Amino acid sequence: MSDPRQRLDTPRTSRRPSLNFDPDSIGRFSESIARFLGTGRYLMWQTILVIVWISLNLFAVHLRWDPYPFILLNLAFSTQAAYAAPLILLAQNRQENRDRVALEEDRRRSEQTKADTEFLARELATLRLAIGEVATRDYLRRELDEIRELLEALQPAKQAPGKHDVPERRVKRSPGDKQP
Repeated sequence: MSDPRQRLDTPRTSRRPSLNFDPDSIGRFSESIARFLGTGRYLMWQTILVIVWISLNLFAVHLRWDPYPFILLNLAFSTQAAYAAPLILLAQNRQENRDRVALEEDRRRSEQTKADTEFLARELATLRLAIGEVATRDYLRRELDEIRELLEALQPAKQAPGKHDVPERRVKRSPGDKQP
């Protein structure tokens, strides 16, 4: 293939230096302005400026740079509004993006929590089933009592009540063991 710089049907890139703006820094700057425009301090300074402007143009005869309909002041307010509105919208868009990311993160955490809760519920159900099959101390006592009652009922009636003949166990002893 031929080099695109040598082809006549392909335009060259711009010879002017391109201005690269960092959208994040512009966004931070617009947010700081939007935050300032929404404060009482800004309103106080703007009110003082308007009062001084109008007072000087009404009462200082030799300083009248903007006579009565205050066209220059209106132009200043229009210019301010023309810049403030897009900056505020830019700040709102950035906040909306942050809110969307936070919402997605909250949704992901909620799904993970739900999955963890369902897993723990299944594990708890499994443990309950397993515990249901484990013999408890009371169960064993009841079973042993029933066996004892059956054995007592099967013993010959000639033995006195309360006496039980239990055959002695004979233990083999080694020649070195002492007898009691």
